[in-house]
Amino acid sequence: MPPATLSPTALPARQRRKEARPQELLEAALALFVEKGFAATRSEEVALRAGVSKGTLYLYYPSKEELLKAVVRQNLSQLIAHGQVTAQSFDGPTPDLLAQLMRTWWERVGSAPAGGIYKVMVAESCNFPEVARFFHQEVVLPGRQLIASLLQRGMARGEFRELPLAETTQALVAPLVFMALQKHSFDACRAGAPVGPDPLRVLDTHIDLMLRGLAAVPPPSPPRRKPNR
Repeated sequence: MPPATLSPTALPARQRRKEARPQELLEAALALFVEKGFAATRSEEVALRAGVSKGTLYLYYPSKEELLKAVVRQNLSQLIAHGQVTAQSFDGPTPDLLAQLMRTWWERVGSAPAGGIYKVMVAESCNFPEVARFFHQEVVLPGRQLIASLLQRGMARGEFRELPLAETTQALVAPLVFMALQKHSFDACRAGAPVGPDPLRVLDTHIDLMLRGLAAVPPPSPPRRKPNR
């Protein structure tokens, strides 16, 4: 008989700690990058928050730039890839698919710690052009391509009216990114009442407006002729 595979809880504590270490480092890095900014965060601080030595951090991520790239891949790139798989296997109406993916993005990114990545990139991309190029190739382009493919799907099925892909994609995505930026900037440091309305209600309103605006509208009926008298 083949040897039994040990579950994570059955592994020795030291080995479990080693298996969890990359995730702990990424969580610590994300929190510090959002709190302090990428440039102001030192590798030693990430290691300290994760409970490891600086040398251990470099075993997994040889530079702070590689650490940020790993944070982006885990939190954003994987979600875009999941969205692509979902879109390929979805058989229902395109409006339902688009709304589902947008709500999933807000749940897993916009309203979660991962949404702070957008704050980091907006604030520091000009100072770190290599990281900015990576983010563009890894997140911006695939994200736009995913949304554009959904628009094309809806147009081909007669569910959406004909619209310019690039401009419409930008119009759909921009409010979501703004909501994430607000959550991790103004809302994060507020001391009193919320800055704006409930984000979930804003999201629902955006989706409603979006789907109404995308919907294929039948041409208006020609005016009826008045009967001759």
